[in-house]
Amino acid sequence: MSLRILLRTTFTLVTILLLSVRADAQSRSLPAEPVAMGTESQFVFDGFIVDNHFALKYKQQAVEREFHPPRKHARNPLIAGEGGYVTVRRHPETGLFQMWYQTHTPRLNADGKHVGSNYAIAYAESKDGLDWKRPQLGLFEWKGTKQNNIVWKGITDQRASGQCLIEAPEADRRGYRYLMSYHTGGVKKGMNGIRVVGSQDGIHWDKSSDTLLAELHSDTLNSIVYDPVEKQYVMYCRAKHIYRTFRGDILDTGASRRVARMTGPSLWEKWTSQPQNMLIPDELDSAKQFNFFYGMPVRYHAGIFWGSLWPFKMNTDVVTELAFSRDGIQFERLSARPRLLDLGEEGAWDDGMVFGNNWVEVGDEWWFYYSGFDGPHGDPTARQPGIGVATIKKERLISLRGPRSGGVVITRQIQWPGGKLLMNADASEGEIKVRVSDARRRVLEGFDYDDCVPLDSDSVRHTVRWKEKSIESLAGQTIRLEIFLQDADLFTFRAGETAP
Repeated sequence: MSLRILLRTTFTLVTILLLSVRADAQSRSLPAEPVAMGTESQFVFDGFIVDNHFALKYKQQAVEREFHPPRKHARNPLIAGEGGYVTVRRHPETGLFQMWYQTHTPRLNADGKHVGSNYAIAYAESKDGLDWKRPQLGLFEWKGTKQNNIVWKGITDQRASGQCLIEAPEADRRGYRYLMSYHTGGVKKGMNGIRVVGSQDGIHWDKSSDTLLAELHSDTLNSIVYDPVEKQYVMYCRAKHIYRTFRGDILDTGASRRVARMTGPSLWEKWTSQPQNMLIPDELDSAKQFNFFYGMPVRYHAGIFWGSLWPFKMNTDVVTELAFSRDGIQFERLSARPRLLDLGEEGAWDDGMVFGNNWVEVGDEWWFYYSGFDGPHGDPTARQPGIGVATIKKERLISLRGPRSGGVVITRQIQWPGGKLLMNADASEGEIKVRVSDARRRVLEGFDYDDCVPLDSDSVRHTVRWKEKSIESLAGQTIRLEIFLQDADLFTFRAGETAP
């Protein structure tokens, strides 16, 4: 083979590879059209499925993103005097609410000074998600007795903190119904770090399954998420392998309270990747002196990585904000930085710190369980913990809101999969109408705004109808949805017979 042919072949292969990488990258943030959307919910707020939006009175008004925070429950705290990072799941068969939370007991020296804490994972359960029972399990000694609800103290029965339940494909579960990651420290070299353990009931954890994933002293809730697109596991943690502020001066050690990311192919072998910082406080955080991030639990849902970010004001407040990403790397935050979960009023049980996690779906609602403290981070002996919940209708954290004179949201080209058009929207103070057009925005006969039956109520499962035609007849065709919003909020749309 001549040098010219070799160089040409090499150039062609490199070009193909680069184009392939570029296409893959683009597919996570800007989809190829027409979009094969399937029957999954399509969130409209982040510009992935939406091609354009505009107001009819475009000089004075606009279609805008609106944040809708969950509301704290009137019965909070649901558990008082105890709590740490909290994770809740519902049993898929019985509907039982199961809770795992980090608990600790302070270690004091001979002078009564706080010198550290012992950590363990405790368990509670509830039939309705509000009345919680902490069963006396008798599994581990804690505070001098086995009459407690402790379910895990780590591979050496010495320390377990930062528990995170993992949703994984069935093929990766090794037969376990529950998988949990946690952090352990203070044991021998080669065992400290982030570990994974399995259980059949969430109470009795199989020590023989306990596996070290990363020898990393990331002392926070280290959230592990399965990425179904890349078919790999992603962990959001702290890059404590190179930034350790508790050793020496910060000039040399740097700040470790950022959000880092590392990946691995399996839950049952040590990861070889290194954590990379990917979310650092910016000038908007600095304006309020929230110059640190304590951690970020993450959940993958409907093509989006949803982060419950914990901005931290040294050495006092911790709050919870929303972050979101299509690829799990580039996270966006709303410009006004609204709180997903804010501190309680002065004197409340959660007026010092709030550590939110992702949601549990309960009927047509999302329930966000969180741990709260009535004092600042800096003095562990001057605060009491508790656990509460905040609720919102499902998939309703961020909407596109149409102004009083009306606005339009236009989707990208969609390959309609068939079925009805189902919409999660609040039109109780206005109306919503939809017309269907082709790729060039030419309206399809019988699918104009005048043909549409207006929506004028609030529902997570509106069915959009036209007077003479049915969108079900467009199965397999490439279309656009042009959604007219007047004093109305649009959250998601999907194709299907009924909402899930």
